[in-house]
Amino acid sequence: MGRLLRIHNVDDVRLDEYQRPSAGASDVVIRMKAVGICGSDLSYIKHGGIPAPGTLTALGHEGAGEVIEVGGDVAGVEPGQRVIVNPMMTPSYIGSGGPEGAFTEELLVRDGVAGVNILPIPEGVSYEVAAMCEPLAVALHGVNRAEAKAGERIAIFGCGPIGLGMVLWAIDRGCRDVIALDLSDDRLERAKALGAHTINPAREDVQARIKEIHGTESVFGKEKSGTDAFIDAAGGPSILSDVVALAKSHARHVITAAYLKPIELPAGPMLTTEMTITTAVGYPTEMPEVVAALPRLQDAIAPMISHTLPFAHVLEGLKIAASPQSGKVMIAFEEA
Repeated sequence: MGRLLRIHNVDDVRLDEYQRPSAGASDVVIRMKAVGICGSDLSYIKHGGIPAPGTLTALGHEGAGEVIEVGGDVAGVEPGQRVIVNPMMTPSYIGSGGPEGAFTEELLVRDGVAGVNILPIPEGVSYEVAAMCEPLAVALHGVNRAEAKAGERIAIFGCGPIGLGMVLWAIDRGCRDVIALDLSDDRLERAKALGAHTINPAREDVQARIKEIHGTESVFGKEKSGTDAFIDAAGGPSILSDVVALAKSHARHVITAAYLKPIELPAGPMLTTEMTITTAVGYPTEMPEVVAALPRLQDAIAPMISHTLPFAHVLEGLKIAASPQSGKVMIAFEEA
């Protein structure tokens, strides 16, 4: 008998006893080695389940482990292989509403397909760094949606794991003077270690500091920042109005944070700048690119993990992940 982390109702999450279903001919079973706690997990718990409060919901979608069973119809996957799970490409969206979640000793991946939802871990990459692939793919998609290019100036609001991943990718891409904003000095220190300028809105004038770092341009007689793209990975209610006030002609703004309440759109000032506002969610195509980059970037990725706890302490890990001092909280399984 194994265990599985599941939501039972609003703020009611339990590590339940669990009997894994038998694998079918098209399925793969993975012995989990490392699984990251995501902000989405915390949101699902606060909501009380997916799709509605009171829905029993399995958690965990940032996983890496070792293949222990392969269905007869599955090609290109072998027992003993070290792999990353791409939950967006599984029929049940593992950890986001289906019956399976990665916070379990043995994960059943239905309809396993090599290179699609079962991705090999590159040689020399640890399970913990491999489990960072999913949030790093979310971050890369946000940077891609911002159309960030080498030499451009980027400002990123929020230095949680997704925001830090965006800082990583923007700097890796050659963006210059990348700015990271957060209210947590601990998280800002992690962004600074990646090479970003940092701003704490609690102590600094956001608009003045961004203009100081990125320079200014005149648009219809008004001073605007030289920022080419902004990304919102924080969800603060004033971010959109701040960005619109700062945006130069044809600046781009990407919202990746989940807003649970409506926010005001100051459309008037946007007319003179012709700025673009769009959104980003998930990682439609990015995960293979992230896997390929893991060996090259693993020394920068590993420090983004602030805490590692054993699976038996996953409930404690959820509390740590909700604190502003944490980076990525990783759950490690026996013999990982």
